[in-house]
Amino acid sequence: MLPLYRIFTDLAAWPLRIILRLRAWRGKEEPLRLSERRGITAASRPEGKLAWCHAASVGEAIALLPIVNHLLKDPAMNVLVTTGTVTSARILAERLPDRAIHQFAPWDRRAWVNRFLDLWRPDLALRMESELWPNTLFALRDRNISSIVVNGRLSEKTARGWQRFSTTARQVMASLDLVLAQSEEFADRFRAIGARRVEVTGNVKLAAAPLPVDIEAQRALLQMMNARPVWLAASTHPGEEEIAFAAHSRLSKTVPDILTIIAPRHPDRGKAIAQSATRHGLRAACRSNDEPIDRSTSIYVADTLGELGTLFSIAPIVFMGKSLAAHGGQNPIEPCHFDCAILFGPNMENFQDIAERMIKDGMALQINTDEALAETVVRLVSNADERKTLSDAAKNMTVSAQASVTKTNSAISDLLSRPTQRSGQA
Repeated sequence: MLPLYRIFTDLAAWPLRIILRLRAWRGKEEPLRLSERRGITAASRPEGKLAWCHAASVGEAIALLPIVNHLLKDPAMNVLVTTGTVTSARILAERLPDRAIHQFAPWDRRAWVNRFLDLWRPDLALRMESELWPNTLFALRDRNISSIVVNGRLSEKTARGWQRFSTTARQVMASLDLVLAQSEEFADRFRAIGARRVEVTGNVKLAAAPLPVDIEAQRALLQMMNARPVWLAASTHPGEEEIAFAAHSRLSKTVPDILTIIAPRHPDRGKAIAQSATRHGLRAACRSNDEPIDRSTSIYVADTLGELGTLFSIAPIVFMGKSLAAHGGQNPIEPCHFDCAILFGPNMENFQDIAERMIKDGMALQINTDEALAETVVRLVSNADERKTLSDAAKNMTVSAQASVTKTNSAISDLLSRPTQRSGQA
């Protein structure tokens, strides 16, 4: 499979360019930065050492920040952070420290990856979770650049896929110097497909720094809400807003002045969500239009970027989207830093291990229907003790998880202090 993959990606330059243009048209790429996907940029490499840290999306990028800060304790070190989504780029633009640069990751085509590496010449490459792209990993190996998988995770489905091409899997795994896995279960899966050096350091996502809170915006929202009971449906996907509307209608029979805040995963859907609320007989206001919350507002559509932390800080009850009408789930760790009772649906495949732990240890509640969502929110609105039990347990988890960051940083420092040794060939 490896020769076929390389031939396909080598020959696919123009189809990939067309796909990039289509993605930009759909808002999934930054039009002015498309060339970065081909390893071309106007940015220049800083002097000194450089660590390349790659994360797929927002949750992984935020989890990287404590590691970035650790690397930058070396005054000679600079950090290049690459991601694959527009939202992650915008958030990192606000949160990256000095001596850290953001670029969009080059797609896994040999010419594009080599162009990227020729420019940046990293001394170390860290890849979050399961970003195992063969051409990139082999190019790093050929240049004798140490590669580490940080917060490694492999779902059972992904592991089975690698095992179907066991020779390719062994070659890819041989290009890695170290895998730092989230759990023993994930560590065993990495070992089963050929990873030679695997350590369990825990899940650094559990210890990710809290999302920022805009105190002025928080104060303004609380003033507009005027002490109304409120709950938040966060990072929702199509179909889940209608579930939130139905839940609100049921809630209002018991809690007449309830306010429902909806923060869609893709803010550009805000206007359509507000229009849908109107069709459901609910009065909606859009944050992006600076529309106020008054006593008649039923649905407040928070269709802005970078404000999720502020919203968590004002909502004592939070439902995490992409878990009822959609599949995969959104990061349930993000609201743990705040005094939130956390709810999510059954479709948490992307965070299955975290979701299971949170349910088992009383840090969150899983709901399966819009009726159950409404019933649970009604109960939590009137039961401060239950809300506090849930929110305290979730917050305590993030505090204890700091040990994972310490172990991860220690393992990275240890590898940096030793010469690279590899024996695999592709």
